[in-house]
Amino acid sequence: MLDLVIANGRIVDGTGNPWFIGDIGIKDGVITHVGKADVESRRTIDAGFRVVAPGFIDGHCHSDLLVIDQPHSEFKMVQGVTTEVVGNCGLAPAPFPRSRAEALQSYVEPVLGNTPWAWNWESIEQYIGVLAGSRPSENVATYVAHGALRIAVMGFDNRPATREELKRMKQLLEEGMKAGAIGLSIGLLYAPGSYTTKEELAELCSVLPKYGGLLSTHIRGEGRHLIPSVKEVIWIAERSGIPLHISHLKAAGKANWGKTAEAMELIDAARSRGMDVTCDVYPYSAGSTTMTTILPPWVLEGGTEAALERLRDPLLRRKIIEELREEQEDWDNLVCSTGWQSVYVSAVSEANKHLEGKHMQEIADAAGVSPEEKMMDLLLEEQGKVSIVYFHMSDRDVAQVIAYSHSLVASDSLGCVTGKPHPRSYGTFPRLFAKYVREERTLTLEQAVRKVTSFPVSRFRLGRRGLLVPGYQADIVVFDPDTIADAATYQDPMRYPEGLAHVLVAGVLTMEGKRHTGARAGAYIPAGPCGCRH
Repeated sequence: MLDLVIANGRIVDGTGNPWFIGDIGIKDGVITHVGKADVESRRTIDAGFRVVAPGFIDGHCHSDLLVIDQPHSEFKMVQGVTTEVVGNCGLAPAPFPRSRAEALQSYVEPVLGNTPWAWNWESIEQYIGVLAGSRPSENVATYVAHGALRIAVMGFDNRPATREELKRMKQLLEEGMKAGAIGLSIGLLYAPGSYTTKEELAELCSVLPKYGGLLSTHIRGEGRHLIPSVKEVIWIAERSGIPLHISHLKAAGKANWGKTAEAMELIDAARSRGMDVTCDVYPYSAGSTTMTTILPPWVLEGGTEAALERLRDPLLRRKIIEELREEQEDWDNLVCSTGWQSVYVSAVSEANKHLEGKHMQEIADAAGVSPEEKMMDLLLEEQGKVSIVYFHMSDRDVAQVIAYSHSLVASDSLGCVTGKPHPRSYGTFPRLFAKYVREERTLTLEQAVRKVTSFPVSRFRLGRRGLLVPGYQADIVVFDPDTIADAATYQDPMRYPEGLAHVLVAGVLTMEGKRHTGARAGAYIPAGPCGCRH
């Protein structure tokens, strides 16, 4: 007797092959029948010819702390997400040596969010243990994050690592890989990752081949420096002999629109040489990050407190303003190419709530000061913790990267979901099917399903999931392709999508429409060929 049959579904199995009508049979959390489940079952769900697909994989997000603090993960599960990959962009809450506690927390909290509880881990393995012990509703996999490694070993020093420091970082990376991490993520836009040379990174990556590890990169520049930044990470991966995944490929700033085509040509050229290179993209023309990323990199040397001290110095403030008003040779000055009207305040403290949902030019004009001055004042008032949404991409570029054969789709959602967070936190996956399948026909239904199921599973070595075939884990989503749609907007971002009927994790019904059943059948997934559950 089966535990569950999903009957009369339009089965899109994740391979990219055409859909077909059939049933899915499930026993002990595993798919047993596909096509016709003519077997007695304890329960049957009639799909009513809706799409039945593998659960969606959010292959790039920042829920590292959120999944522990809110293990139901409701705003992701209501989109059909059954697995998240964390530890991206060099940002992670481990390793967490007590001697560097304040530095690491100030580094990650603007992106990962604050927690009302103390972090009770030090090593990456201990963090993973806490993650698994939180009994999440969804599955979770993680990278080892380069920024966290560097802070643990050498803080925010703007200098090359010594031989001993590099050796210690390699040891920490190896410990994380042994605990089942996917690979190494780097965030070359963010200090202290931005202080690292490509040679140092290539040496650190020498650990990865032994474990089949992947290098995931938030590249150094996504605007004027997009092409040299893509070349840099391809060089690192080629030098190290490892696969490469480029995070949220985009061209930021109107003067740079169209450069995504050249970036994709670089990926194609690398693949023609035998390199394993892919990328991901989110289906929006606005990004989201922290306001500190606007500052020149030298301002952030030494960490958040040191940066705030510099913002209090009148002479240094003048220097910062001068740099922000001109294009720079060694870093991407996106406000220069995009404008302050594109910088939208999304999350601040209660004292400045009235600023959420307004762009910096508007805020500065109301205060009677320059946007550079107002930005620095706001960072001082908020102790550096300001989240922003950045309107700096072309819709045409986004569509081209979504259609690209070597891209998968992920949310890049932040763990900070207060204020007015980017709507991608609540709408990425329904938006993919509403806008890019049904409305604009950028992708077929089957292509879109593959980009959020079997492709990320194989890319991140997540084991036997991501396909509707016997023997695979029964992570499944049922949705109406004619009505699925995102409802989240920039001004009203915390709205649940429409058109999803059921979400199952390991064969356990977790979402019925917009209602969470309370089930917590997810697990930590160690990278590897089987993705065995911990």
